[in-house]
Amino acid sequence: RIGTFKPQELANTAWAFATLGISEPRLFDAIARASEQRIGDFTPQGLANTAWAFATLSINAPQLIDAIACASEHRIDDFKPQELANTAWAFATLGISEPRLFD
Repeated sequence: RIGTFKPQELANTAWAFATLGISEPRLFDAIARASEQRIGDFTPQGLANTAWAFATLSINAPQLIDAIACASEHRIDDFKPQELANTAWAFATLGISEPRLFD
């Protein structure tokens, strides 16, 4: 079913579970895979919220985080300050130095 979710639905689901502090590995693996496939369709808010959710729960999803970095790099001028802050926080929390975004 996750495979049918739109980007906003994927981001919202990840955000909601992270906000509640619920880390369900199978769910987040499915969200990561589906998000990677649709990453070009995410809004800046969706990218930031997805990164935030994975970082909040300390979920290691290197392919997803790399995809978020790549997509964000190309749209960085579209990010609002809060979205930039959330993305920076997520990468820092995950211990990822991302020169494409933060140099």
